[in-house]
Amino acid sequence: MDRYERILITGGAGFIGSNLALQLQEMYPDAKIMVLDDFSSANFKNLKKFKGEVLACDVSTDEVFFKAEEFQPELIFHLASITDTTVQDQELMMRKNVDGFKNILDIALEVSATVVYASSASVYGIVKEHIPLKEDREKSPENVYAFSKYIMDNIAEDFSQSTGIKVVGVRYFNVYGPGEAHKGKFASMIYQLYKQMKEGKNPRVFKWGEQKRDFIYVKDAVEATILSAKAPKSTVYNVGSGEARSFNDVIKILNESLGTNLETEYFDCPYDFYQEYTQADMTKIKNELGFLPKYSLERGIKEYVDILEGRIQYPIGS
Repeated sequence: MDRYERILITGGAGFIGSNLALQLQEMYPDAKIMVLDDFSSANFKNLKKFKGEVLACDVSTDEVFFKAEEFQPELIFHLASITDTTVQDQELMMRKNVDGFKNILDIALEVSATVVYASSASVYGIVKEHIPLKEDREKSPENVYAFSKYIMDNIAEDFSQSTGIKVVGVRYFNVYGPGEAHKGKFASMIYQLYKQMKEGKNPRVFKWGEQKRDFIYVKDAVEATILSAKAPKSTVYNVGSGEARSFNDVIKILNESLGTNLETEYFDCPYDFYQEYTQADMTKIKNELGFLPKYSLERGIKEYVDILEGRIQYPIGS
């Protein structure tokens, strides 16, 4: 990333946003970094080590123009979003996610800032074939959250073409790691299973635990997000590990990390429409930005459990 003096992070008190803020602070100690967050799905404790400015703000309201334009950011990381994929209120989801994004783009145009924004692998929908998903494949959003991200991708493309402002989407797959505990039942499956097993309960998953996901450790996701500011042009990148791993794999690694030997309980999936498989094709971000994930599932879960168990501090070195 070039030397930016003023960096704005929306949703910066949330899971990925707070990890991003802390990493940018470490990488660029002289930069001014401001976080905007409405704290609807965030926790101030995620930013206890943050030295910059944090303001309460709903980016889907006009309030964001006063707070962000005054700051005059050169680079904007836009992660503010309703992240609860079960929200059924379509108007609310679209207003918060899409209208909020359009406000951020308006600010970027006013101050000529580069924008990196959070897209989602959910735009691909239910995939029957077990092949890595390329960014240009057909999209099929199956809920209003995925639809809002799909429309954001469309808006970003049109906006960048008409204005020349660089706008880069990072299409996150299954991100896990420290800073997600406040999300409760919407935290990663890895965290949910850890909580069950930590309490001595048998881990419970749908039959027969062979559903596969592309799990990416949050530190890798943050690195990819920061690198994306260097994209040669406006685009969208998959951000995953490039590997599909089963829930049975996760449980095995958690047992090893916790020193337990808990048996898995399998139960019927209650959903007719359930995503059995995700895997990111990581060719594009590797070729254009040189990004390669550093954390295997084994390494990521081990470090995450060490942090949750208090064996190491997070942020590392704090």
